[in-house]
Amino acid sequence: MLKFYYAEHWFISLLVTMTHKCPLIYGGSALQTHKSKEDMAAAATSAALSGAPSMAAGIVSSSSTSPALGFKILAECSKSKARTSLMKLPHYAVELPMFMPVGTQGTMKGLLPQQVKDANAQLILGNTYHLGTRPGKELLNKFEGLHNFMQWDRALLTDSGGFQMVSLLELAEITEEGVKFRSPYDGSECMLTPEESIEIQNAIGADIMMQLDDVVDVRETDYERFKTATYRTTRWLDRCMKANKNPDRQNLFPIIQGGIFPDLRKISLEQLIARDAPGYAIGGLSGGEDKNKFWPTIHLCTDHLPKNKPRYCMGVGFAVDLVVCCAMGVDMFDCVFPTRTARFGCALVDNGQINLKSREFMNDFIPIDEKCDCSTCQNYTRAYLHTIVTKETVACHLLSIHNIAYQMRLMKNIRESIKKDCFVEFVQDFMAAYYKNQDYPQWVTDCLAAVNITLKKSCSDSTQRTPSADLEDLEDNEDSLWDLRSDFEKLSHTGYRNAILGDFEKEEAEGRLKGFQKAFQLESNINPTSLLSRIDGFLFGCLIKCNLSEEQVKEVYKIQAEIKQSLELYYKPNSELFEKIMTDSDDVKGMSAHCSDECDCSLNISKVVIEEKVMSIVDRTKTFSKSVGWSLPPNI
Repeated sequence: MLKFYYAEHWFISLLVTMTHKCPLIYGGSALQTHKSKEDMAAAATSAALSGAPSMAAGIVSSSSTSPALGFKILAECSKSKARTSLMKLPHYAVELPMFMPVGTQGTMKGLLPQQVKDANAQLILGNTYHLGTRPGKELLNKFEGLHNFMQWDRALLTDSGGFQMVSLLELAEITEEGVKFRSPYDGSECMLTPEESIEIQNAIGADIMMQLDDVVDVRETDYERFKTATYRTTRWLDRCMKANKNPDRQNLFPIIQGGIFPDLRKISLEQLIARDAPGYAIGGLSGGEDKNKFWPTIHLCTDHLPKNKPRYCMGVGFAVDLVVCCAMGVDMFDCVFPTRTARFGCALVDNGQINLKSREFMNDFIPIDEKCDCSTCQNYTRAYLHTIVTKETVACHLLSIHNIAYQMRLMKNIRESIKKDCFVEFVQDFMAAYYKNQDYPQWVTDCLAAVNITLKKSCSDSTQRTPSADLEDLEDNEDSLWDLRSDFEKLSHTGYRNAILGDFEKEEAEGRLKGFQKAFQLESNINPTSLLSRIDGFLFGCLIKCNLSEEQVKEVYKIQAEIKQSLELYYKPNSELFEKIMTDSDDVKGMSAHCSDECDCSLNISKVVIEEKVMSIVDRTKTFSKSVGWSLPPNI
């Protein structure tokens, strides 16, 4: 079976070589020539594609078809598709799976190359479009490549510039010839063709170059646009291969396209595998698509891509995504996320990220992560970082060091777990730590189940609301924000949440408090809504930040239910009268003029009831605050 596989592979390679060396034997125009090559390559591989993974199953090591890349699989997970391997490149031998930090213009924002090396990065990414614009291929040629220019002696990969079709779409015009850009720097026009992209990448001298591909925003719904991009990407790959002047020392990876349409992905796979490249990338994802479409697309690609070559999923950098993609057999990743989130004061930890702007870190004298050996965690506390994040540029520097080190450590742990054949247990433990209440997103559960990994479930009721440290969950869940029950529409969701979490400046907090007080006009002993909303905010903060027991969580929900009852009792039966009071003078005594003793409105009948309820809520909240070690705010 293996002999057949190699014979078939040899035949495909010969066929593609003939199409490149003798294009005229097919006749017609250049476009027709490309189409003929696509059709013939697809025909030659379509039968083999469905069986390629099983036929290659016994291959655990292979020398690449490129003299500039050696690839050897070291170990494989016995249950999932995860594997660890060694990829030998001209400048460095890279251990896979590996995350690549992004140095768009030959630098990580806020970091020196040596610091990136100290974080154990083995392979970094540069961007062809931006490097071609500044400093330009002429200067790079003078320095004999980007390695010398930026003093980086490890491996380097360059994106082709295709992604800028999406990120700079308003500045770009896409044709069969290439992409015409208007420079974001000086407004000048330039044409990026497949040939020009390769010429720039040859000047950069990257170990791995990416083909120029036709990238479509994955959220686009026009099937025909994706179909055009799929076939054009193949035609552009042929032009890139022909333009490469350094095939002996620079590898060229094709990029699988097709959006989230399985039939188009299969077409792209068939055509690009036929080109027998040293490695392959999965492109066109990580652009905001539904995760339920994201993972099946990657699963499909890794099922069909050659097992004996590296697989690169472009634009993936969130920890959960890295873990699940490794489980599906992906080897390489890149993303700006670690350094970008550092610029916003966020540090990566095992359960997501922490926002060091939050006041909870004001007196927190431990490192970001006590298990981390990066220079930031060895020398600085959360309290120190809290005082400088988003204010001093050194904060971005320190957090970037930690965040890149976190990504490198995560990938190392993945590799080690595969070698020990305990990757499944690693995934289960990682997910349990990341989602503390084991409330896993359905897409994560489905994806891992597809590769024979079942996540551990909490023994408690999965429908029970439990505290979460992940603020992104709150932002994504409007229902959770409505449950704050401020019952005053002028309070914005985000503002109220930030006020609870202390994620704001002192002046802003004072302004918000004054606005809150002015909005109600009446004293809390007559209008209890202000007091009840503050209590509700305090309880919500406890749910977020305290490690509560199941009984404590239930107590919070009981108190919040009483708050809701009291607010409804006050508002709903008498909203018309309340509006009249709110527009009245500041004279609190005027309240009684609106209701006689015989009045049956809730403001009169329920005066005692509301007062008792409020006192009961305050007392229960005080008892609860003592049990969790939190002090009640002075205004409660």
